[in-house]
Amino acid sequence: MGPNGKVVRLTAGEYEASVASSGAMLATLTKSGRNIVVPVDVDHDLPVAYQGKSLIPWPNRITGGTYTFAGRTLQVPINESATSAALHGLGCWSDWAIVSRSEDAVTFATDVLPSYGYPFALHVTCTYKVSAGTGLSVHISAQNTGANSAPYGVSSHPYLANGDGIDECELTVPASLMLQVDERLAPDHLDPVEDAGTDFREGRIIGTQQVDNAFTGLPDGEWEVRLSRTGAGTVVMASSDPWVQVYTGELVGRRGVAIEPMTCAPNAFNSGDGLIVLAPGQSHEFSWTLRFDD
Repeated sequence: MGPNGKVVRLTAGEYEASVASSGAMLATLTKSGRNIVVPVDVDHDLPVAYQGKSLIPWPNRITGGTYTFAGRTLQVPINESATSAALHGLGCWSDWAIVSRSEDAVTFATDVLPSYGYPFALHVTCTYKVSAGTGLSVHISAQNTGANSAPYGVSSHPYLANGDGIDECELTVPASLMLQVDERLAPDHLDPVEDAGTDFREGRIIGTQQVDNAFTGLPDGEWEVRLSRTGAGTVVMASSDPWVQVYTGELVGRRGVAIEPMTCAPNAFNSGDGLIVLAPGQSHEFSWTLRFDD
């Protein structure tokens, strides 16, 4: 077993993917040999900045690692000292079990067991499937297997890539609002994207702009984020969730843009903004797709 656990290779038509059991991680995705995400050398290297990880039972940050739920104040481990926050949940570095696999699909599973900071029990599965016609689909299902209601949120952390770096790429994000943050990247307030200088609704060249913010005000139903390069096609992510984090990937050398569809806002365990509360036995389904249009 390598540094990222068990690795599964998937193929369908011109698409190929490699996924790993550590954090149910998307390590590579190509079409006809062209990278669609910033690749991880899954057999030798650890991913940088949560590349491809599945983010459960919360995405983004819990400010101070502290939250109150059902009358109890709880503390989860702070794993980002620079912001004093609990970042990206509990499942990122767990070794998820492989429960089924085929040439074009694999399903991983993990159990989140009760702990001092998260005294709830979840059974979570993550399925990756490649299709010759539609590219990659990802589906994460979580069920509350405990006796008490549980707070929950979910996301995935792929870095979309289109050629050599992102500065010359055009980014389209159909969101009307951006969440401003403070010096600890904790949520502050929402601004219209045109006031924040982050209006990507009609698509524009990224240039040297740096972004690490959550966006909302997305269209009802399915929406698409597009990363295009003149003469080189478009990488397209589709989701229907109400939030998306956009990060211009400084920690990966701006080789890609992290596009993270999220069920809830950053710090939702405190604000309640989009927070899912799973009753005992209740399940939640989360899906997104990724393809390359020539």
